[in-house]
Amino acid sequence: MSESDSDETDVRRAVVLDYLPHGLSDDGRPQYQKSPAGYALGTDDFELYQVAFDENERLTIGTRVVVEPRDARDIVLECRSVGYGDLTSGAHSELEYVVADLIAEEERRFVDFYNEAQPITLRLHQLTLLPGIGKKLRDTIIEERKRKPFESFDELEERVSGLHNPAQVLADRILEELRDEDVKYKVFVGRRETA
Repeated sequence: MSESDSDETDVRRAVVLDYLPHGLSDDGRPQYQKSPAGYALGTDDFELYQVAFDENERLTIGTRVVVEPRDARDIVLECRSVGYGDLTSGAHSELEYVVADLIAEEERRFVDFYNEAQPITLRLHQLTLLPGIGKKLRDTIIEERKRKPFESFDELEERVSGLHNPAQVLADRILEELRDEDVKYKVFVGRRETA
């Protein structure tokens, strides 16, 4: 792996969930000292970020930005991790759409979750953490992937009777992990994908 490839894997990107051109409402500084701000969702690890943007840039919801490392940032001045409760109502309303879009854009990555999910404990499997998947459906998915790995969400739905809209099942789990900080097992949020 070249040095540039290594550097690229260390770059964290995010999608803007909400853009506040006049800064954060709870920022007590005078308006002229506030930077445009907003909230973003990490594309690899689904981390939530509060960000301060370069005042010379005008962003829209859905814009992709670099949040880490500091020297690779283009329009992000400051960035810090936040919880779901810290988001604005605008960011809350965009979150499920952005998660669905990320899953659709990286279908192979998320289909591979169904191909590669493993037991967490002797009694608990990663697949059973997904909403609507119990032991029977889990066993069917495992048997089918032994025959041949799944190539797409359509194939997964076709081969596993009872599994409807597998992309939405993943989105629901990701949203649950984002909303509930007390979820014991986090499968998607905070787990950075590496190349």
